[in-house]
Amino acid sequence: MAADPRALRERASEETLISLLQLDPAPIDASLYNKELPPLPEEAVHSSNHSISASTSTLGLSGSGHGPIYYLSRIQRYSSYTFTFFAGIHLANTSIFPLVYQSVPYSEPFLLMARELYQTHLTEPLLVALPIVAHVASGAAIRLIRRHQNIKRYGGGTPGMWALRHKDSNLSSGSRHNVRIWPTISYISMSGYAFLGLLASHVGMNRILPLVVDGDSSNIGLEYVSHGFAQHPLPPWIAYTLLLSLGVGHMIWGYAKWLNVAPPANWKNTTVDKQLRKHRRRAWWGTHGVAAAVTILWAAGGLGIVARAGPAEGWLATVYDNMYHAVGY
Repeated sequence: MAADPRALRERASEETLISLLQLDPAPIDASLYNKELPPLPEEAVHSSNHSISASTSTLGLSGSGHGPIYYLSRIQRYSSYTFTFFAGIHLANTSIFPLVYQSVPYSEPFLLMARELYQTHLTEPLLVALPIVAHVASGAAIRLIRRHQNIKRYGGGTPGMWALRHKDSNLSSGSRHNVRIWPTISYISMSGYAFLGLLASHVGMNRILPLVVDGDSSNIGLEYVSHGFAQHPLPPWIAYTLLLSLGVGHMIWGYAKWLNVAPPANWKNTTVDKQLRKHRRRAWWGTHGVAAAVTILWAAGGLGIVARAGPAEGWLATVYDNMYHAVGY
């Protein structure tokens, strides 16, 4: 008996719909932040109707043809370049000079001189605070905009998402399809958020705490850190190890991404060509190697020399003890 042609068409249509619905509605690669998505059909019509008036009567960003993600991605990028100036000076003061002189007292004058560059009323907000705030805020804003774009295209009351929810209602709770509206978060972003928490703790102990307890931070230097390691070794060892590994890893991989050196996310599962796979593997190992080398260099001076210098003596030890006691040490 011949099959009913209508049944064949209905089954084919249903299979096509289900196969399309099985696709994860997250088409946005989080690593391509600076590339705008094409406009929705209604947005394209609206844009074409008002393109002439917008180009002639509007000055500033809206007439340049770029959306907010374009500018936010550049704020995130160039703020990291600005912070690198401070990070380089800090690496020299807390690691390279202690390694060269093998002594904390001989290395202290370099730290005091460097403060005239990045710890004044003008330079500290411009070189340290503002770049960090701009970097984190722009990254969070990009994720929110991406989420809004995902909702407009694949969420809410679109027919495909309605059919997907209707299909899921007939399945068991253990086999439901999870609709991902938030953009995927990369390992670079995760390390950055973890590094932000550790950096806030570091600033709190070395900048805010002395201001609260002693009124200023003129007595804070490498010897203050050495005293903390000598009095309570375990917490600072854990904190500084995580701070160095996550911070250096985030910065090196971030630079590799800005310079188009780092391989794309999930490259091991998406790269088929042998030559391209070999090139990306070398880039992956090379970036890890640079991050490990910088981490070892920073740890050699910071943890190998400064952390093992011993406690402070005299009145300075009393000042440091009062500060650490204020936070329960």
